[in-house]
Amino acid sequence: MHLPAFLVVFFTVFVAELGDKTQLATMLYAADERHGKWMVFGAAAAALVTTSALGVVAGAWLGQQVSPRTMSWVAGSGFIGIGLWTILRA
Repeated sequence: MHLPAFLVVFFTVFVAELGDKTQLATMLYAADERHGKWMVFGAAAAALVTTSALGVVAGAWLGQQVSPRTMSWVAGSGFIGIGLWTILRA
């Protein structure tokens, strides 16, 4: 394993997930007395692992079809577009 790359991916995803709607939904489930905390943790962890696996599979396939530079431009443009749309709607 290449530790520097692992740490970059880990911290990028970790920071991106902090305070997002997924974390907020998980906190709401954990706050509900009817749901066991370990069940909520297990379900949330399984969901995040599954979506990450889908991202890896899709990224590997896209990486064979489209250049990484093009994917970076599309992803960056998408984030900028969402940011502008969010600001304009506020």
